[in-house]
Amino acid sequence: MFKIFDFNFGKEPGGIELRPAMSGINRKEKKYAKKMRNQPSNVIFPSSDPGAGKSGIESIESQSDSDCRNQQNGSHGAYCHQSQGSDRKHLENVPRFLNAKDFAQYRAAEINAMLKAVTHKSNSQFLQSLPPHFRRRAMSKNVKRLPRRLREIANKEMEKIAHLKKEQSKSKSRKARRRHGNLLLEFNRRQRKNIWLETHIWHAKRYHMVKKWGYCLANKPTGKSYRACYRAMTQQCLLQDLSFYCCLELNGTQDNLLKVLAPLSSREAGTTFASVDCLSGKRQGSLVLYKAEQYPEKPLGPITFLWRPRAVSEIHAENRQLWIWAHPALKMDLLTELHLACQCSDDPIPEAAQIDCRTLTQRGTGLKRKLEDKVGEEVIAKKKIIGNSTRAESKPESWVSLTTGIVIIDLTMEILRYRLIGPLSHSAMLEVLQPATVMENCEVTGEVMGARGLPFWWSQYCKKPEDLALHNRQGNFLQLLSGLASPAEISAGSVLGLTVRDPRLNIPENRTRALPDASQLKDLEKVKELSLKGLPAECAQSQIWDQNVRNIVTETKISEQELNQMKSKLLVPGSPLNLGPQESKIPILLVQQPGKMSGKEHIGWGSGWDILFPKGWGMAFWISLIYRGVRVGGLQEGVKHSQYQGIPRFPDDFPDCPAGIRHIEETEKELIDKYKRYPPAKRPNYIHYGTMTPFRCPWQQLVEEWEGKSKAHGLSGKEPELKPEVQISTKNLVGVHERETCMQSPEEDKLSDPEEQMEEDSVVQPKIPNPKDILAESGHVSILRNRRLLKQLSAWCRPTSSRGQQTKQCSQSVQMTTDAVDSSISSYPRFLVWVRLLPLKKGCPIANATICIPSEEDLQLQASDPKNYAPQEPKHRDPFKHQIKILKGRKKRALPEDQKSSSGGQDAKSSANCPKNLTLGLWPDQPQDVISHCSRLTIGYVSQGDFSLNVGRGEALGFVSLLGLLHMLSNQPGDKRGLVLVRNPASLQYRLARINIEV
Repeated sequence: MFKIFDFNFGKEPGGIELRPAMSGINRKEKKYAKKMRNQPSNVIFPSSDPGAGKSGIESIESQSDSDCRNQQNGSHGAYCHQSQGSDRKHLENVPRFLNAKDFAQYRAAEINAMLKAVTHKSNSQFLQSLPPHFRRRAMSKNVKRLPRRLREIANKEMEKIAHLKKEQSKSKSRKARRRHGNLLLEFNRRQRKNIWLETHIWHAKRYHMVKKWGYCLANKPTGKSYRACYRAMTQQCLLQDLSFYCCLELNGTQDNLLKVLAPLSSREAGTTFASVDCLSGKRQGSLVLYKAEQYPEKPLGPITFLWRPRAVSEIHAENRQLWIWAHPALKMDLLTELHLACQCSDDPIPEAAQIDCRTLTQRGTGLKRKLEDKVGEEVIAKKKIIGNSTRAESKPESWVSLTTGIVIIDLTMEILRYRLIGPLSHSAMLEVLQPATVMENCEVTGEVMGARGLPFWWSQYCKKPEDLALHNRQGNFLQLLSGLASPAEISAGSVLGLTVRDPRLNIPENRTRALPDASQLKDLEKVKELSLKGLPAECAQSQIWDQNVRNIVTETKISEQELNQMKSKLLVPGSPLNLGPQESKIPILLVQQPGKMSGKEHIGWGSGWDILFPKGWGMAFWISLIYRGVRVGGLQEGVKHSQYQGIPRFPDDFPDCPAGIRHIEETEKELIDKYKRYPPAKRPNYIHYGTMTPFRCPWQQLVEEWEGKSKAHGLSGKEPELKPEVQISTKNLVGVHERETCMQSPEEDKLSDPEEQMEEDSVVQPKIPNPKDILAESGHVSILRNRRLLKQLSAWCRPTSSRGQQTKQCSQSVQMTTDAVDSSISSYPRFLVWVRLLPLKKGCPIANATICIPSEEDLQLQASDPKNYAPQEPKHRDPFKHQIKILKGRKKRALPEDQKSSSGGQDAKSSANCPKNLTLGLWPDQPQDVISHCSRLTIGYVSQGDFSLNVGRGEALGFVSLLGLLHMLSNQPGDKRGLVLVRNPASLQYRLARINIEV
């Protein structure tokens, strides 16, 4: 039982007398309380614990600290009523004296907590202190529910509480709680395997990202912008980040460089390293690189190169500088070949099979995000990694040749590259790129130091009058570009060097679209001269070639935080910020992209400009261009850009290169895995459609079979001996010189059962060996790049426009002579030809579609009914369907091995010879007889195809066998020459199309 006491100070100093209150106490307790008042010198301490007073009565002087703690344990209680024993004996167990100072000291924490609880009120404490009949849950939020006399007090308290909440730390959202403590270390850790571009974070918020070639790249936008990107390429401007392309620098004398690089290319294929315009540095060149002395076979891949122009004072200098830009999938093959050609004696380069040439050290891969990770501390850099810091320390950056004196330097990620596509690309470029202001004499005399103590290179550059004159001339040519309606009006590959201001200083407040302003253009004659003659060679000079200047520009860049602080101190917000000598000056290069150059339609479509600038300035130029109204594209837009131009895209359309072969294998594996994830009822049965390889194109077997067929009839001018294991069928072969014998009869073509056809031709059908054995014996498939022969084939195919209208023919008709055909066959037996297919009426070809030769009956029916005729392929029978059912039944029954043989004799025989891995709808083995597997002879396959927004109909690009093409052209009449049949992998419908070879 708890009692209430009255605390009164006693006579003794420092003592407290505890007197029980008289209210709520019975008569017996009052009697003893009255008796206790007669003893003022003693202080009675009531205890709530009955056993707390067993230690007896002690004086204050002899009281120890431990005894005080024992007394405190019973300080908050009251008298306990005991029914047994006398009341006097109960009171003797209670301590009589208490030190007030010690008592308050030991209770200080509890007193502070009580005062804090009393003074601090939460949002609902005032409302909870209301009378019970006023307490409502709705009153805790709405003050108007309270009586009027209490509303003022409630409003004041709620204002105090709201002010306290603002001062206190707000509770973080889930996104903020999941955010890493040190984002810089986390971003560096995530770049160990796949490197990020400088615009990665911007892309990751708006694009679907994919991991390819050792980079994390933007594939396509998350929003619907397919047609908008096409309109940007056609009418406005599209921006792409091509900084993942690798740049290799070669330093040495001009003679040694040309001598080393000459065996890697050929004049027959087009431009070489020794072209006059390219060698002067005024234009960028492009070519397909081959292994040394291996042309026209064994190509490596396409590259673009740029020579550094010679300055006026360096006309007679022997040392030259060359940049080679290549796809990251080609980099290791290119480095290996250059290392061998230049005879570099340094450490060997990694194997060419490793595509991920810049993969960082894998130590600590897979660890969780921990700041105190010992393994991570060794790998993760503590600062932002850009440029060559993305490369592992164990991999070299340069190679030196002791014999030739050539130095190879890897500039991967050291120079960034943006591509602007569209007619308004130069308008957006002109608003972003403003020529750097020339420093005055007083500013030039003193050496200006940058943000990190490095000297500004611009102050030294302005001291030379010839450099200032060149800078002003380059700025004048930049202004003349505004008079061009499209970038295609200038010479292809023109190069312009510039030094521009910091693009962050002239960003508009709102996003606007850059449009050409004809009012500012005055010199129309100079614009015409620029479009006719192009840019001079001296205007291609730029300080971006100097590595020291590039490093200074990157290191002296003012950070975004410092720049924003300067802008916040402006007297007039939004006014231009003048940094004076502290402003960064960035050397850049502008390279013109010609767009579509082959063919006779849409010439100049897709033209634009490439901007090259040092590392570290990626986001500065990126945001500035976006604020000029450009639209950003990813890898998908790059594929469509190449498709609409009609040019092959690396590595998809280069089946003769090592990187292209690797890409084909990876793509086939991904498509097969995706196909197997679908149930059999939801995926096409390609065996019924007669498609042997739906996920890849068997180029090697195609050219090998056509070579065997041509050699059997002596088309190459001599009759070689055939191998005994290869028997050539004479039923379906037609010589180029025998025009009267066309193709097999329609009755034979329309055989619906392939097994019956194989039984009838079991003796004469060719036995195709394993493709791996073919590769080992006969070599590698190649693509024809001889421009002279391609022009001849283009004339034989009678190229037409996209609407099927014939173009004007030459004055003398082109005749297909036997000598010309035989020379082509003997020189290029296993070659493919890049073609463009345009359907005559309907049809939208897709990748891996089959290109076939129309029969004589097809051409006759097409002439009689050109609008509605479209042949069909007979449905094929699936010979593996019954075997798959048997294997599935055995798996369900799960019979032992001794019962499997006795379960069914015929089933056991049929399933004994079947392959182990059977998939319903796919051929299990290597393709056999790809040429005559269907009712029409196959001459090629589609590499990429889709509905083209550029021509408003279906369009396809692919390869055909050179021998098959000559076979088709020699047997077609003149007015039907160039007509082929195209059939998609999951369709039986053929579509008539016309072949164009655009050179």
